[in-house]
Amino acid sequence: MRQEDLWDVETADRYDTPGRGVFAPEVVEPVVTRLASLAEGGRVLEFAIGTGRVAVPLAARGISVTGIELSRPMLAKLAEKAAIPVVVGDMATATAPGRYSLVYLVYNTIGNLLTQDEQVACFRNAARHLDPGGRFVIELMVPELRRLPPGQDAVVFGAEPGYLGVDTYDTVRQHLVSHHFTFGEGRQARLGRCPQRYIWPAELDLMGRLAGFELESRHADWAGAEFTAKSPSHVSVYRLPR
Repeated sequence: MRQEDLWDVETADRYDTPGRGVFAPEVVEPVVTRLASLAEGGRVLEFAIGTGRVAVPLAARGISVTGIELSRPMLAKLAEKAAIPVVVGDMATATAPGRYSLVYLVYNTIGNLLTQDEQVACFRNAARHLDPGGRFVIELMVPELRRLPPGQDAVVFGAEPGYLGVDTYDTVRQHLVSHHFTFGEGRQARLGRCPQRYIWPAELDLMGRLAGFELESRHADWAGAEFTAKSPSHVSVYRLPR
């Protein structure tokens, strides 16, 4: 399935949960604070801006924000909140006008590009948009292959009343599909799926080098916690030479 088909009207409605989940202030505020600091007063560009979870509060701080987004239903949600300029297109190829001090890509979204070539192209697209010395920030999970039972290719990542989440892995292609099952008291369940290509931190660093970046910093979260072998995700900051 094409990415533009995955992020349809129903998905946009379910994803956009103001004040709750990944939209909760305690989740969003550390992201916005760190990005505002890294922007150093310059213009910023968000790849896969979605419904504006990060861009809207960032713009509210007086920062000039532009976006690139493939999903028109997600953009319809964004337009209800703020007038942020957006280019409709793929984050690996679309071009936004002007140059920026910061490009950012949050919440594992680079994994929506399903080939290594597309992911490298995303880095190169970020570099094309940046001023000399500009930064590219990526938030990304660490692949959880250690959780896979021997000889199996699936793991439950979430289980609660009315919901079951299962990841299935294709370790040859570095693909995983997150399956989201929602259900009530009856016999019927609803399934949503999200395919991704997972990336190891060292592979991500090499992608950056191919695009002319150097790794400036890596932390376990937006507040700057130390990244260790046990960290489930990371915030990596790449920088172009001046």
